[in-house]
Amino acid sequence: MVANVVAIVSTVRDVGRLGEITATFVRHGFGELCARAGLPIGTARSEDGAKVTFAARLRMALQELGPSFIKLGQIVSTRTDLIPADVCAELKKLQDGVPPISDADVHATIQETLGAPAEEVFRSFEPRPLACASIGQVHRAVLAAADGGADVAVVVKIQRPGIRETIERDIALLHFLARLLERAVPESRVYSPVGLVSEFDRAIFAELDFALEADNVDRFRANFAESAIVTFPEVYRHASGKKVLTMQFLDGKKVYAAIDAGASAETIAKNALAAIAQMVFEDGFFHADPHPGNVLVMGTERPVIGLIDLGLVGRLSAELRDRLIDLMVAAVRAEPDALADALLAIGRPRGKVDQRAFRAEVATLSEKYLGRALAEIEVSGLLRDLVQGAIKYDIDMPSELLMVGKALVTVEGVGKEIYPQLDVFSELKPFFLKLLWRRYHPERVGRELLRGLAALGTTATNLPRQMGVILEDLANGRLEVKTQDPGLPIAADRLGRRVGSAIVLGAFALSGAHLMASGNATVGTAAFVASGVLAACMLLAHLFGDARRKGRP
Repeated sequence: MVANVVAIVSTVRDVGRLGEITATFVRHGFGELCARAGLPIGTARSEDGAKVTFAARLRMALQELGPSFIKLGQIVSTRTDLIPADVCAELKKLQDGVPPISDADVHATIQETLGAPAEEVFRSFEPRPLACASIGQVHRAVLAAADGGADVAVVVKIQRPGIRETIERDIALLHFLARLLERAVPESRVYSPVGLVSEFDRAIFAELDFALEADNVDRFRANFAESAIVTFPEVYRHASGKKVLTMQFLDGKKVYAAIDAGASAETIAKNALAAIAQMVFEDGFFHADPHPGNVLVMGTERPVIGLIDLGLVGRLSAELRDRLIDLMVAAVRAEPDALADALLAIGRPRGKVDQRAFRAEVATLSEKYLGRALAEIEVSGLLRDLVQGAIKYDIDMPSELLMVGKALVTVEGVGKEIYPQLDVFSELKPFFLKLLWRRYHPERVGRELLRGLAALGTTATNLPRQMGVILEDLANGRLEVKTQDPGLPIAADRLGRRVGSAIVLGAFALSGAHLMASGNATVGTAAFVASGVLAACMLLAHLFGDARRKGRP
């Protein structure tokens, strides 16, 4: 334990914050865990958590530790493949719950980022925020038109002062604590603390850069430019920067309020599903956190969905999209073997996979889904169980697939809550068929064939030159063959000696035969005797060498 404390003091740049983290976890009943990890728990005392569940105590500890840990808990709550369901459900309750930024800090951030005071950039600016979060807060404003046109109603997202420095400090601590936890508490490795912190690291810094979020918004607007069911706010670049983001104000209602006002729940649910399907399977660029708080509904007769808070996004390569479509089509067609093939194509096996056992596992998992009517199948549950089954066989699933699972869980869950008759697979089936037609359309097949022929042509062109280099190295004695087998050099040396001796032995025998045939019996007999002696020596050397290697005298 003393060694761990010394390592902590020498490694961590903010020992005071570490003490605060440790004391908080001890107060919420995690003293034994801290002690096992060798953390300096000092005089902190654990609260009586007998009537409070483990999941609730963990949520309260993270809530108390502030923005970085709240965000970490929110990320962890989406990892249903690793974290127990009761813990995920409890961590989903985490709210930012932070006080608003002071007026002075708001105006200072605008001045620093935009190079002008708020009064010059905005026609009006409401000091009271619409919403507060751990990273920033949002204000209503009216943007003065840059070209003399009409003023524009906007929302202005202001980053919390010093939040980047706070998160950088806490992330350094979290990386350290995750590594320490995995070493000191081996059973924690099943939850991959290091992997979860790394995932959180990527996600949080993506949200901190408002310029990156502006790029995300522009890309979504381009992808859905022809859509009549989904919209995204316009970004006003001249009034935006890394810490200030000014976007069009979408005059809409939250999902449940819109339904109460008369909007069709069926239309909202189906439109949301169509939007996430296009993002995931067609564009490969999707909103990774489409919870109801990030959805606005405009209109009642023909409701249009507006998506906001676009800092956290997911990306899928064309290959991964194809494999994911294969997975969904296999589910629609109720083919367990095809499901197993798609999972193997998506994942990265750590070692040799027992194909028969894995296919049996997939078939067993699929029974509770594939034998039912499409309307009764829970797509997010199927995907979750399949991913967990793959992980059980040491098949690593890409993090992008887990983000897709999270998005589908959210959209499907809310969709069925507001419209219980929502048939996800039936809604998605025409979409998948359209994408399959595109995949095997002669034009795309032709492009893929030409790309393959071009690659083959490049390889064929480079092959003579590469062979020439190899032959030149061989002729000049520079060719080296490297191997990872440590016993191969010894075996090669032994084989070389035996081949050389055999050549000499053969030379003596052939010379003796030739001399005797030509009438020189004396010299020929001597050559035969020499070959016999050499053969006996080789045999004895071989026998004694084997005896030494086996440890015999």
